[in-house]
Amino acid sequence: MGTNLRALAATVTTVGVLTTALLGAPPAAGAPAAPGLAPRETGTAAAGATVAGTAVAGTAGAGTAGAGTGRGNGTVGGDLLAGHGIVRPAGIDPPPKTEASAYVVADAETGAVLAAKDPHGHYLPASTLKTLTAVTLIPRLDKNRKIKPSEEACNVEGSAVGIVPEPIYKVDDLMRALLMVSGNDAAIALAEANGGVKKTLADMNKEARKLQAYDTVAKTPNGLDAPGQRSSAYDLALIARAGLAIPDFREYISTKVAKFPAPKEDPKKKKKKKRGDDSEASESPAPAYYEMANHNRLLGRYKGMLGVKNGWTSKALGSFVGAARRDGHTILVVIMHHPGGFWDEVAKLLDWGFAARGKAAPVGRLVGPAPDPKPSSSPLAVRPSPTPGAADAGAAKARGEDPASTGATTPLLIGGGVLVLLALGAYGLRRRRRTPGDAAG
Repeated sequence: MGTNLRALAATVTTVGVLTTALLGAPPAAGAPAAPGLAPRETGTAAAGATVAGTAVAGTAGAGTAGAGTGRGNGTVGGDLLAGHGIVRPAGIDPPPKTEASAYVVADAETGAVLAAKDPHGHYLPASTLKTLTAVTLIPRLDKNRKIKPSEEACNVEGSAVGIVPEPIYKVDDLMRALLMVSGNDAAIALAEANGGVKKTLADMNKEARKLQAYDTVAKTPNGLDAPGQRSSAYDLALIARAGLAIPDFREYISTKVAKFPAPKEDPKKKKKKKRGDDSEASESPAPAYYEMANHNRLLGRYKGMLGVKNGWTSKALGSFVGAARRDGHTILVVIMHHPGGFWDEVAKLLDWGFAARGKAAPVGRLVGPAPDPKPSSSPLAVRPSPTPGAADAGAAKARGEDPASTGATTPLLIGGGVLVLLALGAYGLRRRRRTPGDAAG
């Protein structure tokens, strides 16, 4: 009987192995891994470009490595964007000088990067990070929803629009304040409307990964400096490009002056004023709004300026994301870590971008959003059937095959394993009952 038990055990083991192989198959080899946060890799300069002031022979093909994906040897946007120096097309005048530590000039429509300096360098973004906040939250929040900010949101440091903990603000109002006057308080209030600051930061970082902005890590929704927070000129260009595709975003950034809700004055505390005849009269109630003006100094000054966002902190220094449209074409300029006034430099970079567009091969590409992951179909998926195995057996019979030799035997093997286990249990129970000397337990 011992031999028979060993044979049965071997059968159960074999069935168990088959079951594990069928139901627990490992992922297919070569599955793509999630990209890291440091996409920069040293690449080979393409023809037709100048890197760090050294001309590269040739007139065509610049930045074409990985043209479909924007990746060459691993750098998002192309190999030429891997370095820290200036990269520009050959054969035309170089871009104007700027004191910014990093910049990108790009064609927003085609995604062509026309020139760059340290495009993937990690810098503090300051309030330019609010562009990611807006791109993340505009699709998630109903712009007509009224919200009541918390005391914490109302007391945020830095630039503020001046909100109070009353339910008088629409999401639409706070978005304008976020992008027009860089309201740090508005950013927190919007994050609260999205379920809280923690959730909003998770959503922002998820959105950055979706846009392939892998240099970007958001630690605050308003861009105030925080340990670990960072972005790059390339990433801010990606984010701005995504924002320009959203109608509400375009409206907010291009608005020069807007009305913002203000708390109504308590009628019991109305001030009195005297008229010329010394008779007293109640002063007219203050309007329930005030005006705010866009901080972008190029709006109305630079031809075709659409706007976007500026920022500054003592650690980040000056940063700016700007877009302008002329003759049906939109040029993006991003600068980071600028020590002084940058408005004139940005205007010159925009001028250069319009002049260079279409006249030289690009040095890189602004990539599109990463495709949504599709669930992989499992070869083990079994369609439900009123009579399991009947459809497979019928099909096999129609082909002149023996149903017992087809895939219909898989559930039989698994079922057989269960029957074997039950048989072993029953045998052991009978054997135990017949064995004398068992102790009571």
